[in-house]
Amino acid sequence: MSEYILTCPQCNHEFADTYTLTCPHGCKGLIRTRYAVRQITLRDEPGIFKYSDWLPVTGSIPTLAEPICYKSEGLAGILNLSNLWIAFSGYWPDKGAFTVSGSFKEFEAFPTMQRLAGRTKGVILVSSAGNTGRAFAEVSAQTGQPVIIVIPETAQSRIFTTTPASNVMLISISGDYTDAISLGNKICTLPGIIPEGGAKNVARRDGMGTVMVAGTLAMGVLPDLYLQAVGSGTGGIAAYEASLRLIADGRFGKRMPRLLLFQNEPFVPMVRAWSFRRREIWEEDMPDAENAITRVFSDVLTNREPAYGVAGGVFDVLTATKGIMGSVSSRDAKDAGNLFSSCEGIDPDPAAAVCVAGLIQALRSGVIRPDEKILLNITGGGYLMREKNLPEYVKKPDMRVTKATPFKKISARVQRWMRLHA
Repeated sequence: MSEYILTCPQCNHEFADTYTLTCPHGCKGLIRTRYAVRQITLRDEPGIFKYSDWLPVTGSIPTLAEPICYKSEGLAGILNLSNLWIAFSGYWPDKGAFTVSGSFKEFEAFPTMQRLAGRTKGVILVSSAGNTGRAFAEVSAQTGQPVIIVIPETAQSRIFTTTPASNVMLISISGDYTDAISLGNKICTLPGIIPEGGAKNVARRDGMGTVMVAGTLAMGVLPDLYLQAVGSGTGGIAAYEASLRLIADGRFGKRMPRLLLFQNEPFVPMVRAWSFRRREIWEEDMPDAENAITRVFSDVLTNREPAYGVAGGVFDVLTATKGIMGSVSSRDAKDAGNLFSSCEGIDPDPAAAVCVAGLIQALRSGVIRPDEKILLNITGGGYLMREKNLPEYVKKPDMRVTKATPFKKISARVQRWMRLHA
């Protein structure tokens, strides 16, 4: 069992956790965990839960999902990098990677579901562009914990599990990721339904932060640079917060890693805002958003309401780390994904391909020196091997809606499902 309290970085209030998402005093910043254990010790727990010293959980769930970090030879050789480390978060048995959903979102899902079970009662609701929803569906399939998942209709084929998910209610909406978030927020007003919380959820952020922890433990020291493609920005925030704990640990150096975060053109609202060092994202940062979203290589990176300007969000962590927010084209992302596959021997998730393209771009522009210690977050992959080795149960939507569907109709259907599954 982890011993921890929650803190507000704005008012410094400390308080106990009851699956809390916000400061009780009404502050708008991202609350954080403060763990009793300063120096992390890996526990004899399954998968991601070996990092339980720094996870807001009581107990664990059986799983093999965890980040696997190794020093690159293939990609590093092609790019002439002497200290490139890859954090792989997908399915790659030969490397000991058994994240069966193929996405590092499992590192969010397992501690979030365990935090919920240990702190309160209710059914969790997740709004997703596909990969987060698939991860939560997988946890539900393994544990029986009920979950409601709202996705854009274009993501329907991405919700699959390795065992049948009998306690998942899947709702698809015609629209994009932000439309799914909006509908999910409405459904969370119904009794007994608890919002997963996105970037506000410390279990999600600390679960994702295990990538930085695992990478640092493998390297023996904090990296000079951390690279990731982002949609909501939660992963970048998580990497920064994990780095703070690793510095306080005292064994891995005192230098904060520089964050290099990337978005996929032409949908790059955070890139546009950061280029002007603006805390706020304006409408002009998302011109013709609906069309732009259809043209990206990785649509999971297309959150129109990212955790950017909120206190403790992307703007603040980029400022604190002297970081960079860059953009890459879909063509470059596709080419980078193919290069990664040929060099490393595994297929990366499209979002991870965006990150690889960002690495190449940063190297060519001189942002990265060839001798720097780099941690490259390959946030998902191994789908081809997963398809070959594991059963796949595609979850069909229980309800298909449009933005014009009366909420009364949606509410009635959800509450009927709740009576059977909650």
